[in-house]
Amino acid sequence: MLVNEAWLKEFVDYSIPTDELTAKLTMAGLEVDSVAAAAAEFTGVVVGQVLSVEPHPNADKLRLCKVSIGDADALDIVCGASNVRVDLCIPVATVGAVLPGDFKIKPSKLRGEPSNGMLCSEQELGLADSADGLMELPNDAPIGTDIRQYLQLDDTIIEVDLTPNRADCLSIEGVAREIACFAGKAMTVNEANKVKETIDDKVNVVVEAIEDCPRYLGRVVKGLNRSAPTPIWMQEKLRRCGQRSLGPLVDVTNYVLLELGQPLHAFDLNKIEGDIVVRRANEGETLALLNEQTIELDDDVLLIADQTKSLAFAGVMGGEDSAVSDDTSDIFLECAFFKPITIAGKSRKFGLHTDASHRFERGVDPELCYRALDRAIELLTAIAGGDVGPLTDETSDATLPKNQAVKLRFERIQRVLGVELNEETVESYFLSLGMQVEKPGSEWLVTAPSYRFDISIEADLIEEIARLYGYDNLPQNSLNISGSLMSVEEKTQPLDRIKDLLVDLGYQEAITYSFTDEEALNLLTPNVDVYRLQNPISSDLSVMRTTLWAGLLKAMDANIKRNEESVRFFETGLKFTVEQGELKQQQVLSLLATGKAQPEQWGELTRALDFYDIKHDVESILALNGLASEYQFKSGQHDALHPGQTAELINKSGEHVGYIGLLHPALESHFDVKKPVYLVELVQSEIQIKAIPVFEAMSKFPPVRRDLALIMDEKVHVNEIVDYIYKQNNLVHEVITFDIYQGKSIETGRKSVALGLILQDKSKTLVEKEVEQLINELLENLNNVFNAQLRE
Repeated sequence: MLVNEAWLKEFVDYSIPTDELTAKLTMAGLEVDSVAAAAAEFTGVVVGQVLSVEPHPNADKLRLCKVSIGDADALDIVCGASNVRVDLCIPVATVGAVLPGDFKIKPSKLRGEPSNGMLCSEQELGLADSADGLMELPNDAPIGTDIRQYLQLDDTIIEVDLTPNRADCLSIEGVAREIACFAGKAMTVNEANKVKETIDDKVNVVVEAIEDCPRYLGRVVKGLNRSAPTPIWMQEKLRRCGQRSLGPLVDVTNYVLLELGQPLHAFDLNKIEGDIVVRRANEGETLALLNEQTIELDDDVLLIADQTKSLAFAGVMGGEDSAVSDDTSDIFLECAFFKPITIAGKSRKFGLHTDASHRFERGVDPELCYRALDRAIELLTAIAGGDVGPLTDETSDATLPKNQAVKLRFERIQRVLGVELNEETVESYFLSLGMQVEKPGSEWLVTAPSYRFDISIEADLIEEIARLYGYDNLPQNSLNISGSLMSVEEKTQPLDRIKDLLVDLGYQEAITYSFTDEEALNLLTPNVDVYRLQNPISSDLSVMRTTLWAGLLKAMDANIKRNEESVRFFETGLKFTVEQGELKQQQVLSLLATGKAQPEQWGELTRALDFYDIKHDVESILALNGLASEYQFKSGQHDALHPGQTAELINKSGEHVGYIGLLHPALESHFDVKKPVYLVELVQSEIQIKAIPVFEAMSKFPPVRRDLALIMDEKVHVNEIVDYIYKQNNLVHEVITFDIYQGKSIETGRKSVALGLILQDKSKTLVEKEVEQLINELLENLNNVFNAQLRE
């Protein structure tokens, strides 16, 4: 935000040098990004008045002008500007003047006629990037006065970068309040004179969305002078704050916005039909905006409408159908308070960032509306005249935000800041900030003014003390930390080791927000209660995530839209659920994979990822821990996963460890998915359990392999067969599943599973008789337990 020192000094009379001021502002939390002069360097330019204008005898587009600068003799100056005329007051660069760019004015002849000076535009004085003609000054401008002195151009523009919580400083008055605090000066508040009503015209307002708009004010002004110019002092203040003059109606609302921080909006009164209604938009309703853009709204948008049409996007931008124009002489001036949560995120959603939305979504003082409206009416009628109607006031005190008293433990100040302050000093800080202080006992009760809605906890108060005391005055003590080596449990796998494995498998780590869109969570985990944030930064980040998949899917979508064919992400973090009214959190590891199984190459055909690829990645984690055999995959069900391609991972105790599966087809359109997406969620504490290595001597006797093809029911899981074989005999060193077949020569409902058994004894070489006996016993047991027979 741009502020200038000349305007600031109208609120607080300080004498701090600019360098020191910017340093203090930065240390107070209002970081200064840049400092610049209000105008380029030039000399020798004074206020002049055109006395006569004659055609140039040798050039059609040039004029011979007699110009007075207060001396006895008028200057002869040749000018080609289209707006030059008799009695016009303009800036005159006299002979010897130096304009921006080191352009020196000398006596000259233009087409044979003498010219002793130059009539200047804003562009030539470095006050604007372009200009259509001469800079027109008021008729009462003092002739002969240095233009720098007349326009107070020896000023400094300061660009302040504010954090979102300091919306109270999004105005000249707000920044001046901060300066008054650390400069120890009194603050001058410009109380507007309330303009008396001279007509009875009034617009009736109905606020249906009372929670979103607790206060809505407005007044009718009729008979405005459409040709009235904006005063030069107002134009200059607007220019130094980055705004260009667009006529009194727009300039006054912009001026009050910059001066006090309260957005206002002027409707053309003759375009309003019936009552004004403040309501939520209907699904699919459209609005043509001032920027000539038409948007389609939903019921999450707050709308200003009349009985037949939409008038404005509340808190963001006005509508084209009710906009003021050069022909407007009757207006309804709106001044309202909108809840920040209602406006937050809307400008970003529709690509409509405005000065009004910037303030409303961060918060505006709910008590400022009356003063801002009075100030705007006072300025507008002083510039353009007009008759003013009575105040329309729709206020719901029950829904207006009110600052509550915050408890402060005095001893806590020293503990946090490391400095001992007396009560009088601390109280003076709070009083200078406009706060009310009560000391009923050992704990203070401090109530912030209505414009400091960022003060809600004890730490906020201590931060205010630190700001005014000076961060650079706080003691700097070295922290003595005694380092000691901590023992690491060998049975716990470090999370970083698992992450390294996933990177080796082609995954990249993602870090997404812990808060996300409620609609996405309702689709992914519809049966899980969500925890809603009390003060979300936007409506699409309003709940704590019940699964990490929501963030990963959003990250995947962003990458695919940037032509990434294959995406593999992993993320570790907390998921949050509400159980019996209490917030619960659990640390999980989540994976997402889509695209190709391996990069394109010459040696193998490219194929898409499938269920078994991502299952292999999960098994790799279990194998890393040396406990792959301790876990089992079984058919599972999850609301977000395909019912036919979902597995639940359980441990040997039958406890749930996680899910793996394909994104449910019904969710693909919502997440804009056009190819299979596989998801994994694992309980982090379970997958960090690691087997403790135990030495086992290698057998020096050769292994024996026997291959078996077993016919069994298709519903029998191969894992069950394999686990059973391992438990039957300690001579079974390894079991390999190398084929599963269903089809010709296999009975319907049955399948053939081919297993390779590696047998090995540590004390002797196995003979054929022993092997045959083991195999026969195993086949008999498999038949009894699983109805599995040797395939003929």
